[in-house]
Amino acid sequence: MNKTRVKGHAMEAKGKVKEVVGKVTGNKAMEYKGKAEKQGGKAEAKYGNIKSDIKKTTK
Repeated sequence: MNKTRVKGHAMEAKGKVKEVVGKVTGNKAMEYKGKAEKQGGKAEAKYGNIKSDIKKTTK
């Protein structure tokens, strides 16, 4: 596991929390920010997976 994957998963979790808090409080802006952050975290984690795969392949 590399730093990019860890950072992505952390960002995804943080986004999920914001999304849930936004839903519970009725704050649509926070809910949508959380959804966006969650998707960004997923993308970053996938990028980390690709980096790992490339590194393994080139060895």
